[in-house]
Amino acid sequence: MTSYEPVIGLEIHAELLTDSKMFCGCEVVDTTVTAPNIATCVVCTAQPGALPVVNREAVTYAMRVGLALNCTINTFNQFDRKSYFYPDLPKGYQITQYGHPIAADGWLDIEVGGQTKRIGIRRAHMEEDTGKSIHVGGYSLVDLNRAGVPLLEIVTEPDFRSVEELEVFARKLRAILVYLGVNHGDMSKGVLRFEANVSVRPTGAEVLGTRTEIKNLNSIRSMVRASAYEIERQSALLAAGGEVQQQTMGFNETTGETFTQRIKETADDYRYFPEPDLPPLIIEEAWVDEVRASLPELPDAKKARFIEAHGIKDEDAETLVGDLAVADYFDAAVAAGGDPQTTANWITGELFREMNDKNLTVDALNVPPEALVALIGLVDADTINNNTAKKVLKIMLEEGGDPGAIVEARGLAQISDEGALEAIVDRILEENPENVATYLGGKEGLFGWFVGQVMRETRGKANAALVNDLLAEKLEARRE
Repeated sequence: MTSYEPVIGLEIHAELLTDSKMFCGCEVVDTTVTAPNIATCVVCTAQPGALPVVNREAVTYAMRVGLALNCTINTFNQFDRKSYFYPDLPKGYQITQYGHPIAADGWLDIEVGGQTKRIGIRRAHMEEDTGKSIHVGGYSLVDLNRAGVPLLEIVTEPDFRSVEELEVFARKLRAILVYLGVNHGDMSKGVLRFEANVSVRPTGAEVLGTRTEIKNLNSIRSMVRASAYEIERQSALLAAGGEVQQQTMGFNETTGETFTQRIKETADDYRYFPEPDLPPLIIEEAWVDEVRASLPELPDAKKARFIEAHGIKDEDAETLVGDLAVADYFDAAVAAGGDPQTTANWITGELFREMNDKNLTVDALNVPPEALVALIGLVDADTINNNTAKKVLKIMLEEGGDPGAIVEARGLAQISDEGALEAIVDRILEENPENVATYLGGKEGLFGWFVGQVMRETRGKANAALVNDLLAEKLEARRE
């Protein structure tokens, strides 16, 4: 039976975080909370005689992305008209770049299964976003607040061979865009959208199969699910003797299935030609150098610094740099005196767990980095144990406050009085002779049960290390 391998490329549409639109002075607004059609003018609503003007900040942001993706920034840039009709595209065409994009021939390395793989970046070009159609009952409404918002389309080479690679790449690219300050990465608001071009071919073959393009994927998870389904659908179709038709697909979130939207257009269908209202844009090398010098520390460089300067584990560094706000939190905690690896353990462990449970971002926490360091310090000083520290963290997340003050006010300090703990250990051993005998008979897993009894007796405040030592000593004495 023939086996098939996927061949996938991505198209990524990233709105650029400029103050104004791509070709006019209208404010860029959050379309999810702003009243419709208030951020518009004669240019973005395509009134007769209105002329576009290129947004310099959008060009700078596009160059930042191109340089971060190891692309060549092209000196000669030309805008083109891409003709197609949608109700939310006022002009009946989109101003984009076709033959002369701002950036090309780049790459981004990803790590999957312990192996590094290079994904080619074919091009990145500037264009304007469309408006938004809202379908209500039997009619449709159009909101043009988004029409004309600067958009950067990033096109990869068809280098992906698994959905795992897709997910790693998408998360890394989103992180880079956030690090650069050109996009806030919130896919639920439509500011970052992925489209997957999926094909399959017999394993080992060189010729590419017929591809389908999956549109309107509103999360990385949806992109992964849709691509996996399409791989399976195409493989089954070919195995049954059928043919894959080139077409545009949608994805049903409920059923997890792709569906046909339309037969895929070709470049000829769009009737590209140079935009007559915009002269070519010439980017001088001095401008490129200025933008390159302004680039921040990106995820790979930050990860390398965390490992080399702080000695933390590779997997922890990878997790921390995946979110700029988390990476900044870690940096601030270390600067406040936190031990790097211990701090990383708390952030990726307890802090992430609480953030996930409460659906919080690190920016929304009641626990600033200095407070987390202070909490860890109480554990290191044997003032409280780890279990109590987790309770204090929950209190801090709910109410804020200084961890030391919380421990004192609630009487949570660790019991480290050896005499007091010895008395409790003796009493528990005396009250449970059968368990003692079973333990001494070889069932040493009961040791944890004895520790648990002491912890219950002290409401979790006993010094765990001291309890372990006392129990080991007492039980060994009974063996003799």
